[in-house]
Amino acid sequence: MTAFAPDSLVLNRKLPLWYQVSQSLRASILGRTPDASLRLPTEEQLAAHYGVSVLTMRQALKELEEEGLISRHRRRGTFIEPGARRSTPRRLLGSIDAIVAQQSGERTTVLGHDTRPVPGELAEYFPDVPEIVAYRRLRSDGESGEPTNWAENAVRPEFADAIDPADLERWPMTKVLRDVVGVRISRITDTVEARLADPETATLLQVPLLSPILHYTGVTYDEDGRVVDVARIRYRGDRFSFTVTVEAQ
Repeated sequence: MTAFAPDSLVLNRKLPLWYQVSQSLRASILGRTPDASLRLPTEEQLAAHYGVSVLTMRQALKELEEEGLISRHRRRGTFIEPGARRSTPRRLLGSIDAIVAQQSGERTTVLGHDTRPVPGELAEYFPDVPEIVAYRRLRSDGESGEPTNWAENAVRPEFADAIDPADLERWPMTKVLRDVVGVRISRITDTVEARLADPETATLLQVPLLSPILHYTGVTYDEDGRVVDVARIRYRGDRFSFTVTVEAQ
């Protein structure tokens, strides 16, 4: 069995360290391979891995324990709950790892990808390229198989060339762009609005036509200020809520 090894993390000193660590570890847990060990490294090992204090690490683990992703046992250690699944609410404090964690933990099916002219509604994001590569994915609950959301990603062609669609069945696009393709992401702008299900969304998500959905748009920028990806995700309105917390400086 492959030992569980959390992903690396570049800390943002403007955000609470415990939160960044908990979100990074959360994404690693939800995106783990089926044969990965359920036993986590010790608090001290995890603290060293993330470059934080043991106290900060304990606070991060407490967050995951309260969510039901892990269980902690005196003298035995800390373990991933075998049936751990992402809870419905989303809580964001503005870190890239929060975005990755938000999108992890569901069964993902790649519906297809193709090169197409930049759609009119995305022209403002891609003024310097005539075409984008569009990826379509359907996410389902890992236990029931019920569809929960479907996503369209519009990606700059030069980055799409390095994307293996198989990776998108395991990881969110944000993680693939950052950790596989090597894009240096500077920021992501999120917009969430209420909409009614169009025929395609109703069919994919198995909901009535014109039923309420949450429509998420995430615009990802690289360090040069270029848009590298525009994600448009349709969430079932009966399954999700979003919470944004603003921390005082």
